[in-house]
Amino acid sequence: MPEQRDTLEGFTESTFSHGGISHQVFRAGAGPAVVLIHEVPGIHPGVVDLARRLIGRGYTVYLPSLFGRPGGAAGAGIATSIAKVCISREFAVLANRTSPATGWLRALAAQAHQECGGPGVGAIGMCMTGSFALAMALEPAVLAPVMSQPGLPAGLTARRRAAVGLDDGELARVKARTSQGLGLLGLRFSDDRACPAARFETMRREFGESFESIEIDSSPGNRFGIARSAHCVLTVDLVDTPGHPTREALDRTIEFIGERLLPGTAPRAATDGQ
Repeated sequence: MPEQRDTLEGFTESTFSHGGISHQVFRAGAGPAVVLIHEVPGIHPGVVDLARRLIGRGYTVYLPSLFGRPGGAAGAGIATSIAKVCISREFAVLANRTSPATGWLRALAAQAHQECGGPGVGAIGMCMTGSFALAMALEPAVLAPVMSQPGLPAGLTARRRAAVGLDDGELARVKARTSQGLGLLGLRFSDDRACPAARFETMRREFGESFESIEIDSSPGNRFGIARSAHCVLTVDLVDTPGHPTREALDRTIEFIGERLLPGTAPRAATDGQ
């Protein structure tokens, strides 16, 4: 993994409150908004690096800190963060019900759109927050939802492995949006048990061609030597080399967002050394 910044230098910090929930939010950049929701254990250097890539390409990035220590190392506090997600009602995701945290995230996206303008907002969720980006599509301002290795609901049963964390009414509302042109992007490694293949099968069935999936081969003996344990497509397991499938997934993610938030505009060149 390439060297990462380990601080949030250049980001402004504020607190956003909605529905009785409050969290820190770090913001930087200019242009249409992208809400980047960190993975376990928190806003680690890989997440900050992804944020800076987006900033360099013409976006205002909102980094909500939902759990963990902002700026902490990727391997620090994993058990504590997982425990918080598992026992907190705020983050509970059932097979047929969204997390209360997604209401807070939708409100943040609506405010980000109001503050930044543009056609709408992008949303990237990863790991335990991966499914949150799909639930954020219930907010009309969200035009580019990206689900990277969505790990919730936890795949304890066949039903939960296939679940996307929406109730029937919410699923119908997202399908209505896709029928009107909303696109969805999903990323996962093929052998990632934490993000079951059945979940992507459900999204392909429910959303049809509106759901674009990238499934990177991590089976034994794969061409690029990707470990079967690979999980974090855009951060920890990213190999930042042109032609590597994780780099191609990152490039497609940025392109997908740009197609929806920067139509007809060439994104700015990166200024962060990427």
